[in-house]
Amino acid sequence: MTKNAITAIEDLPPLLAREARLLGLDLGTKTIGLALSDVTRSVATPYDTIRRSKFTADAKTIREVVEKNQVGALVIGLPLNLDGSEGPRAQSTRAFARNLGPHVEVPMVFWDERLSTAAVERHLIEADASRKRRAEVVDRMAAAYILQGALERLRRLELR
Repeated sequence: MTKNAITAIEDLPPLLAREARLLGLDLGTKTIGLALSDVTRSVATPYDTIRRSKFTADAKTIREVVEKNQVGALVIGLPLNLDGSEGPRAQSTRAFARNLGPHVEVPMVFWDERLSTAAVERHLIEADASRKRRAEVVDRMAAAYILQGALERLRRLELR
């Protein structure tokens, strides 16, 4: 398996260096939300939002984040339909990951992101965040929500 291959989350632990962080991505049509794990891979924190432009510019930005933060793998939110099937958005996400592969030197995993943005949006409304503030943070918070789910799965795998 090549280092930057798309892999199953169950196959990820042996591919990770001891204190490698994970980078979560929430791919939207206009933005990409980013979240970083801590070095113990316990907590996901919202990191940044990329305004999407040309793919090569987006890939370069992601590569720079990977290199700057000692990221060992990417966790990419996969927008499945509620029934678990894959529609056009999931296919577009898979294509993005395939195209991103040659630009990053780390493995990638997909994580089911159904309802992640809705859950984050609901949380922000409950916290009385303004519409403007919600728009500013929802993508990176959704990335953190996705990444946290993957981190919890990895922790359960380690406990086996």
